[in-house]
Amino acid sequence: MGKIIAIANQKGGVGKTTTSVNLAASLGVLEKKVLLIDADPQANASSGLGIDVENVELGSYQLIEHSASAEECIQKTNAPNVDIIPAHIDLVAIEIELVDKEEREYMLKKAMEHLKSSYDFILIDCAPSLGLLTLNALTAADSVIIPIQCEYFALEGLGKLLNTVKSVQRIHNSNLDIEGMLLTMYDSRLRLSNQVVEEVQKHFSDMVFETIIQRNVRLSEAPSYGESIINYDVSSKGASNYLNLAKEIIKKQAN
Repeated sequence: MGKIIAIANQKGGVGKTTTSVNLAASLGVLEKKVLLIDADPQANASSGLGIDVENVELGSYQLIEHSASAEECIQKTNAPNVDIIPAHIDLVAIEIELVDKEEREYMLKKAMEHLKSSYDFILIDCAPSLGLLTLNALTAADSVIIPIQCEYFALEGLGKLLNTVKSVQRIHNSNLDIEGMLLTMYDSRLRLSNQVVEEVQKHFSDMVFETIIQRNVRLSEAPSYGESIINYDVSSKGASNYLNLAKEIIKKQAN
């Protein structure tokens, strides 16, 4: 039975999409069958895996709206063992359209629940907000990865996100776990980076992944070529960080 992991943080620019794309590719290379669902209207995870987002006819919008089946929305990517349900800018409208629907928080869950038997991991790249789209992702997920960048305001807004997770656990999805907090954009030369790592590890100890994602030029170049870091430069620091993260997640699931 596959595991559904949402990658969420309402702050933008913390490495959510970078993590979604490269974790998916790393799990794929480690011979896991992966589906990535792009639930962010910016569609960066889709373009980051070589999908032409302008021409997406069936994607996460139709999936959540239940106007197309999950199978109809799935596309192959250029990453081994990785499929995607891409996003399109249309997804922006979904929050408004869902408002008066019954059980609106469960639309994604209902549309994709049956896919768990076809994949080892299903990753959901969430939008940088705590709106209905993210709520749908958290309701559908077994666990959530929270990327935290090693910057000054790193912990700001984290309380709000954890409260959202708690209320989802209470009302919509009692099985939702925190898979882990992932420190991203780490620069060992900066005292601030090290302080943030210490602070997060002190506050959240067991909830923090051992793997830390370092700042890496190759990592930021890869999306402009529509490739994951694994395809773009497997020998880079970024690739080895994400492969380590994938191994950590696989090991955790095996225990």
